[in-house]
Amino acid sequence: MPRHIPSPASIQAAGNRPKMIHEHIGRVNTGTDAISVARMISPPGWVEPGQRPEFDEYSLVLRGVLAVRAEDGTTLEVRAGEAVIAAKGEWVQYSTPEGAEYVAVCVPAFSPETVHRDGD
Repeated sequence: MPRHIPSPASIQAAGNRPKMIHEHIGRVNTGTDAISVARMISPPGWVEPGQRPEFDEYSLVLRGVLAVRAEDGTTLEVRAGEAVIAAKGEWVQYSTPEGAEYVAVCVPAFSPETVHRDGD
């Protein structure tokens, strides 16, 4: 039987400014460890620490711009209607200079223990 998920779990994100994560599917809201699907609402000027996660992350930008910095210092600007893939084991740093709303899908599901943020 299909499982209806009526509402997400809201989680405060890491970073320099308040950013909300609305996890629809994942470890917190559904106990799912194979995948997480979350809607991110990020303010202008938000930056999170760099990370080297043990999961692949797929991000689809709905509005605004998601900046994605790679280990070599290059930055991709991913705009509304565009997507980006960050492979597991790859260092990446996300920010939203203009603010953004996007959907992030992590395989396997996001976990604080497997994100490996700088400084942890």
